[in-house]
Amino acid sequence: MELNSEVPTAPTRDAATVVMLRDASHGLEVFLVKRHGLSDVLGGAYVFPGGKLDTNDALLDPKAHLDQDPSQLHAALGEPGTAVGTATGLYVAALREAFEESRVLFTDDSATARAALLHDTDKPFNQLLAELRIRLQTRSVLPWSRWITPRMPSVTNKRFDTRFFVAAVPPEQEAMHDNHEATESVWLQPRAALLQYWNGQIELAPPQIMSLSHLSRHNTVASVMDAARAQLPPLVLPESFDEDDTRVLCYPGDPRHSVAQRVLPGVTRLLYRNKRFEPVEGFEALFA
Repeated sequence: MELNSEVPTAPTRDAATVVMLRDASHGLEVFLVKRHGLSDVLGGAYVFPGGKLDTNDALLDPKAHLDQDPSQLHAALGEPGTAVGTATGLYVAALREAFEESRVLFTDDSATARAALLHDTDKPFNQLLAELRIRLQTRSVLPWSRWITPRMPSVTNKRFDTRFFVAAVPPEQEAMHDNHEATESVWLQPRAALLQYWNGQIELAPPQIMSLSHLSRHNTVASVMDAARAQLPPLVLPESFDEDDTRVLCYPGDPRHSVAQRVLPGVTRLLYRNKRFEPVEGFEALFA
């Protein structure tokens, strides 16, 4: 992964990501997709399905197509300063991206609705939902964390304000990459994904590294979902600086971060060395 040192001028853009989970015989697994190599954001890296908030996401009629009132969605997101319409749109964006990038549709009549949506992909998602009278299950995706790209970029010049949601993939559905924005996909235990990253088999960006480290502390989907319900999603605004010609990303709770209170378990900083981001103390520090 290339280190970027240019200073961005664009403001942050709202985005949503869905960390899709399942229980396997050997423990919790996470679904990752590989971004197309020509993608202008994290090309070639393994990420959770997600993308930018679309204007159409906020145009969906909540009463007809969502299973919760916008005020409930706004409260669960834990962002008093964010407009209710934007909060609702972020949930729609998360559910839309889950379908577009992994073919997983969170709705009651999933088989029929999923087949109908897959048949006609040229129309906007909200228009298709309206025509097919599909109601989305916002209760299936729970806010997990909020990540804002550092002011001094390390991976991409584009800055995003991304809300991470967690969700269990419905047992009757199979997650798969779309062969357009994503060219490969895989189910991995969080620790196994980080081990593949450490061994140079896959590329991960810092939010994925830290999120997988966080998820490695859970053994089941239920454990993750219970944790998501137990607290409002933490705000993670990494701060970067250069020390001895090495780029350092620090997180809340680190001595160099402006926020003294820790919001994530595990390490509080990553260093860019050996052409990757890694903890100061080495691989096992991700799980300490």
